[in-house]
Amino acid sequence: MTDHITVIGNIATDPEQRRTTAGIAVTSFRVASSQRHFDARSGEWVDGLTNWYRVSAFRALGENAFTSLSKGQRIIVTGKLKLKEWEAGGKKGIEVEIDADGLGHDLQWGTSSFTRVVRSDARPPATAVATSGDTRTGVAPTDADHDARADDAADEAAADWAPVGAGTPF
Repeated sequence: MTDHITVIGNIATDPEQRRTTAGIAVTSFRVASSQRHFDARSGEWVDGLTNWYRVSAFRALGENAFTSLSKGQRIIVTGKLKLKEWEAGGKKGIEVEIDADGLGHDLQWGTSSFTRVVRSDARPPATAVATSGDTRTGVAPTDADHDARADDAADEAAADWAPVGAGTPF
């Protein structure tokens, strides 16, 4: 069983990128997450204990994280939790790692700008694809056909969308 976790915190180290022997991009950095609470006696917000996590992001997520994130930024991380025991120089400890499924800036504390990355392995649009129940071609649609149509629809929807302030009426 894999434990999933979502953490909100600050990037504590500069993101580092390396590649596996297979050429897969891996970006890693540490995140510090402190629980804050209001102290009624002092009338102030105080920091509780800080939890430290090593975050690793692979493949496209790793590439995009390395380009987009930097030390000091407030982020939200979701992924698989891993506990790794270590021993060095007579000391022992446990490192808590998150194998990231998703990363993003915490918009509670600032703004962010999104740029869609076009994959180099993207398929060309399907030209004549049978749809469910379309018997004119005599060809049943495949999962790949469905995926291609979904990708095309998403591309068209994204092309029609414009951010607020870019001439849209909302």
